[in-house]
Amino acid sequence: MSTGILVVLVVVVVALILLALSVRIVQQYERGVVFRLGRVIGEREPGLRLIIPLVDRMPRVSLRIVTMPIQSQGIITRDNVSVDVAAVAYYRVADATLSLVAIENVKDAIGQIAQTTMRNVIGQHTLDQTLTDTERINNDIRAILELHRSDWGVEILVVELKDIQLPDGMKRAMARQAEAEREKRAKVIAARGEAMAAAALGEASDVMMAHPLALQLRNLQTLVELGVDKNTTVVFPAPLMSTISDLGAFLSREAGASIPQPDP
Repeated sequence: MSTGILVVLVVVVVALILLALSVRIVQQYERGVVFRLGRVIGEREPGLRLIIPLVDRMPRVSLRIVTMPIQSQGIITRDNVSVDVAAVAYYRVADATLSLVAIENVKDAIGQIAQTTMRNVIGQHTLDQTLTDTERINNDIRAILELHRSDWGVEILVVELKDIQLPDGMKRAMARQAEAEREKRAKVIAARGEAMAAAALGEASDVMMAHPLALQLRNLQTLVELGVDKNTTVVFPAPLMSTISDLGAFLSREAGASIPQPDP
């Protein structure tokens, strides 16, 4: 092999190596940040991009939404109850350059500040507020974390309390409280039912006082119901006996009046 061919092959190999070092592919969900001799010279959009080997450096930053679990930690509420709270945060990089230049590790920083913020926010609420007003707590935590958007180039989308663990003693106390609340509601409902029944009985008694015959008919209905039950002993109230007697006399008078009288 001649010296000329060898030189050509070396040049081709070096050119291919330099081309390989120069070519970068930026994905659709990424942005490339170009550093030239340590200085940021701009961002690169998705697609095939070329840089100067050994002079430029182009790290790629993902702009996709990141799901970051916030580890469970013990927190003392405002009414001195210790609870273990876990959460989850969703964020994305809004400024690729700032997320690289302003802070070393965005994910670790957000995780640490989220734990501290969650502890401070929940510590300002009582246990009942923590259990029932989680939406407001989530918004408060997100609003505090969003203050770092201009500093770190990230956008906090959602923060959600995922799990709240109570001490065993507090669980038993809450169970007793819930049971007492259900008993109270049952007693209130029963009392309202008795009041309505008493009111209905009062109205019925007023009607029967105004119409004595209605009371007697009710007594007769009671006798019919007793007969259906096949009781061996039946007690007749005295007014009922007099009513039966009056009814018999009335029927006799009506029957006598219906018989034609002979002519004298």
